[in-house]
Amino acid sequence: MVPFSVLDLAPIVQGSDASQALRNSLDLARHVEGWGYRRFWLAEHHNMPGIASSATAVAIGYVAGGTRTIRVGSGGVMLPNHAPLLIAEQFGTLAALYPGRIDLGLGRAPGTDPVTTHALRRGPASADTFPDDVQELQGYFRPAVPGQAVRAVPGEGQDVPLWVLGSSTYGARLAAALGLPYAFASHFAPDALLTALDLYRSEFQPSDQLDRPYAMAVLNLVAADTDAEARRLFTSLQQQFVSLRRGTPGQLAPPIDDLGEIASPAERAALAHTLAYSAVGGIDEVRRAIRIFVERTGIDELMLSSHVYDHAARLRSFELAAQLRDEPGAD
Repeated sequence: MVPFSVLDLAPIVQGSDASQALRNSLDLARHVEGWGYRRFWLAEHHNMPGIASSATAVAIGYVAGGTRTIRVGSGGVMLPNHAPLLIAEQFGTLAALYPGRIDLGLGRAPGTDPVTTHALRRGPASADTFPDDVQELQGYFRPAVPGQAVRAVPGEGQDVPLWVLGSSTYGARLAAALGLPYAFASHFAPDALLTALDLYRSEFQPSDQLDRPYAMAVLNLVAADTDAEARRLFTSLQQQFVSLRRGTPGQLAPPIDDLGEIASPAERAALAHTLAYSAVGGIDEVRRAIRIFVERTGIDELMLSSHVYDHAARLRSFELAAQLRDEPGAD
């Protein structure tokens, strides 16, 4: 089986707060490190009451400082929200503190709503410069040359692998052109997954960082001891997406017995489409879903995202997935 990794948004559950959410993220990272996961990524979102990873570099430093071997990074930093120099300095500092363990995944979406986008001082055309910003950022991580006017300190000469993230073919083509690894957000944007992966592989140009394509995709995970328990736990994520589509994002809600009580048939149909790439169930169902996803996509690495209200149940999801990965014949 391919390597497994984790995408975490430090979910804030109803009745709790950001402090506990971040402590839970660190606890999860320590557990998955012990279970052999390769990397632990946190994502930048803003003005989201249910997400505590908005200051992504700070959260990465907290998790990296509390773990020993697992790679920790961003899935991702929304680069048009920031000056490339500042990101180079932030992740250069992280790499100086935790050498050989820091990843920098880059996206071009704002990670928020239009009003908050304005509050971030991000202009309507900010995303248009994304390819140039990525290359500028690459330059700051290279060793400084004599007479270089602007240097990232810390940053220059640091080993910080860049990734391009995407939910469309745009990121796939950019990652291919720059010779960078590519991660696709199939856990909420399923439509372009296979097309994007094909384009990435067919157009890939080797670079100093990477000599062949390397693709990762994200799958929602809710694994439990029974199918019924997992389906019930999954309703927390479903409720979150319903609230988001209604324009009322909130904290992660407890699971419910019947999603039909709070979501219309049209909303449930939209959920089924948006969350199509999900492994939800007991051990047999999750094994089947993961194997189908990996075989269909041909990915080099699988990233799992699990939004479960109860922290112990979330840990159990990742523990069961690790057991599947390590089963005899899983390859």
